[in-house]
Amino acid sequence: MRIVMFYHSLLSDWNHGNAHFLRGVVRELIARGHQVVVYEERDNWSLRHLLETQGQGAVEAFHTLYPELESRFYESASLDLDLALDGADLVLVHEWNDHDLVARIGAHRAKKPGYRLLFHDTHHRSISDPESMGRYDLRHYDAVLAFGEVIRSIYLERGWAEHVWTWHEAADTSVFHPLAPPDEAKEADLVWVGNWGDDERSAEIMHFLVEPVRRLGLRARVQGVRYPEEAVATLRSAGIHYGGWVANFQVPQLFAKHKVTVHIPRSPYARTLKGIPTIRPFEALACSIPLISAPWEDAEGLFRPGEDYLVARDGEEMTRHLRRLVNEAEFARELADRGRRTLLSRHTCSHRVDELLSIVSSLQGESWEERRKAG
Repeated sequence: MRIVMFYHSLLSDWNHGNAHFLRGVVRELIARGHQVVVYEERDNWSLRHLLETQGQGAVEAFHTLYPELESRFYESASLDLDLALDGADLVLVHEWNDHDLVARIGAHRAKKPGYRLLFHDTHHRSISDPESMGRYDLRHYDAVLAFGEVIRSIYLERGWAEHVWTWHEAADTSVFHPLAPPDEAKEADLVWVGNWGDDERSAEIMHFLVEPVRRLGLRARVQGVRYPEEAVATLRSAGIHYGGWVANFQVPQLFAKHKVTVHIPRSPYARTLKGIPTIRPFEALACSIPLISAPWEDAEGLFRPGEDYLVARDGEEMTRHLRRLVNEAEFARELADRGRRTLLSRHTCSHRVDELLSIVSSLQGESWEERRKAG
């Protein structure tokens, strides 16, 4: 099958979490024999920031790890959709594309209906910016892939689309897996990888990370971007090392050096978009590092809270959980093992590709895998 994708960026994960999942899905599709072409706009926001802050070496490191992945750059004014979509069987368009491009691809599909066309939503804008989301012209799209049941329901209730499937993110286990024995001595206690988040979780970072670390005197590290100077100063005053940007594919190395990590959801996911963990917990569990999450409701039963990871309802509970995981190695190892087993059983990019192909098959009336194997 020839698959064409229009996404914000495959090359850059600078404040762009969707790149994590996109890379894993594309790699899995290619491994199964599909031809995949990813288009990203030239000088896109994430890639521009990556190059400005990290230089060309960050892109070269990406290509070293993912030699089979590449992007085709386009400029909106000169994009030839007849050429880009020639021979396509399946086209995926991410919601971080502008309204004009989404509409143009839909119009192309209406004139040339030889491929299936899906819209992919992996953000909280259906809640935080519904006016903008409602302006996407999806009339000629076959279906929407929403990364949570609550978002799926929004599309249906507001009449934005008629056919919507829930398609959660997942871990790319070709990259995210344990890199050190569980009993190997660690360099430090806690690592958290997460961006500042435009004040969507600044209070939560203080409550569930900074203060517990300060109280326990932990050796802790934070990696991420868009931290204002006052936030960096606050981290350092608590004895937390701030390391800035880190390539997502280097995160397993960080996990291997630390005893525990935490998940601090942005406020839209914690308060409104129940059942959506975002991708960081998937990746942490895949690496078999003990995980403690600030409150979010696993409304879809993706995991087993309390068994696969611990939940801290407030700062005091986070402090107690951290103390136990840092000091009780056997308990920490058992928790991490359970979490990884659950992850591997249902939440890998391989599982998501199975789901994607099943969705396409339901639209096509026959299995793409069967067609491929038949030759």
